[in-house]
Amino acid sequence: MEKKEMIDVLQFCAAQCNHCYDACQLEKEMDMSGCMMNDQDCADLCRLTAQVLDRDSDNADIFLKVCMVMCERCASECEKHPNMEACKKCAEACRKCAAMCHEYELAH
Repeated sequence: MEKKEMIDVLQFCAAQCNHCYDACQLEKEMDMSGCMMNDQDCADLCRLTAQVLDRDSDNADIFLKVCMVMCERCASECEKHPNMEACKKCAEACRKCAAMCHEYELAH
């Protein structure tokens, strides 16, 4: 996998987390605070990991590992809300991003 492709996956995941966060803010019938916290943490970490990869940091492997864990955590939380489309899309993006982080780390 090319570095550019990995950066695109990370940025897409961050965008989906932001969309999920926005949708969760509008939810009035359920407590979405856990989902929102994970959305923010995951989006921040995905953006940061993309920056680290872009500058060819020697620490990229560390960021990829942490990002993989955070994406899995965010996906698990989002999957608790199967009736919310934004949560479903976020969970899908996070699962894909986690898998790609793992694959990229192994290849580099």
